[in-house]
Formats: sequence, structure tokens, C-alpha cells
Amino acid sequence: MFKNKVVWITGASSGLGRYMAYEFAKNGAIIALSARRKDRLEEVLAIVKSLGGDGLVVPCDVLDENEIAKAVQAINSHFGRIDIAIANAGYGVVGKIKNLHSKEWKRQFDVNVIGLALTFKYAFPYLQESKGSIVLIGSVASYVPNPGVGAYGASKAAVHSIGQTLQLELKGTGVNCTVLHPGFIDSDIAKVDNEGVFHADNPDPRPANLMWPTEKAAKVMLKAIAKKKKNYVFTGHGRFMAFIGQHFPAIARWLVGKMS
Repeated sequence: MFKNKVVWITGASSGLGRYMAYEFAKNGAIIALSARRKDRLEEVLAIVKSLGGDGLVVPCDVLDENEIAKAVQAINSHFGRIDIAIANAGYGVVGKIKNLHSKEWKRQFDVNVIGLALTFKYAFPYLQESKGSIVLIGSVASYVPNPGVGAYGASKAAVHSIGQTLQLELKGTGVNCTVLHPGFIDSDIAKVDNEGVFHADNPDPRPANLMWPTEKAAKVMLKAIAKKKKNYVFTGHGRFMAFIGQHFPAIARWLVGKMS
């Protein structure tokens, strides 16, 4: 399915990025791994190789435009092309909107929106050469109200809009844009605070009974990427909430209010 395809994943040191790397390795891809924590990336690469894959560690903080540009150049220099770029780096600011400061809003959008858009910008020339794909990681949060995580929901709504726009702007270029909108996935997102600092012992407040295993989610995501889906919403509860949010917003507000 992805034999010898060069796949660049940002946010590859943990969570969905990490497990997508494993699934791509199982499918014969060559993976370029980017994130801030080089030691964690080296751990991921070791497992990628144990699965029969190959790859390269390219540390990159998506808050720094120069680092994004240099990462893309390094990957192309090493492998000679980029076939798929996955803008996965992201995190969630926690707090009611009335309590959030400008620096928290700024960091949320700098990572989840601007970092994602610049990942596409610098990868695009190489994706155009390979007739490849850009993959944006959105969220079911882009379809429903998000009490307590409003900044995160707003950032993912922006990702959804960027994806829809790219799907028009990329016509005629040979580059496909897929936007993936997961529901609750077992990941490290709750372990990162509003400053972007990782805390291994942070509890996850999300409902455990609705959580999908990360490995299962990664398999589903690869299938959607292979089929070049435009917008793909999953899990089961995620599809339900996205549908209700789009077509019955009053019911969505009631349901989310009950869950909160």
C-alpha cells in the first residue's frame, strides 16, 4: 500500500504520530520522524526498524518556521523526495474561554494552525513533484461545542477550514489533501500542559469507555490516506457527534452539556 513511499510525520514522538509511523513501517514506507524530543524520536525509529521499516530522525519544532523549512530540505536531501506529509503536531489548551490569556490562545494557534499550514507550505513543492498527499489532523472538536477546551476546538475548526480550502486550491497540482477528524483516542494529549510541557503523570479526563486504542486509530487513518479521502471522521461516537453537530446543533449543545 505504501511500499517505498517517503512519509514525513510531525508530532511523531508520541500518540497518533508514533503509531502511524509503526503502521507505515509495516506497510513498507520510509518514514521521516519529526518532533521536539529527539530522544523519543530515536525510540520510535528503533521500533520502526524492528518492524522492517527504515527512516530518519529530523527534530523540528513547528513553532519555528525556519526549523520546518530545514526539516523539509533535510528529508528531500536524504531521500530525494517526499510522497506524503502528515501535519500531526498539535496539543490542547485547557481552560474556559473567560480564563484564557492571549499567550495561551497564541500558542494554541501557533502550533495547531500556523505550524500545520507551514508544514504544508514547505512540503508542497516536493509533494507536487511526487504527486503526493498532504494529510491534516483535525478533530471531531471542529464540529461540536467544546466547553473547557474552547481554544483547542477553535484551532481544529481552523484546520477543517484550511483543509476545505486546500482541496480547492490544489486542483490541477496533482497533490491530494486529506483531513482526518478523530474522536477520543488514547494518546498523550492530556499529558501536555498549556505551555506545551509534557507531564507523564497527568490524568486523562476524557471518558475511558469511549476511547479508541491508538494502534486501532492508526490503522484506520492509514486506510483513509491510502484511499485519498477528503474528509474522514472516526470513531463511531465521533461520527455520531459530528453528524449531530452539523445537522442538529441544539441537540449537540445539549449532549455536550450533559457529557461535560
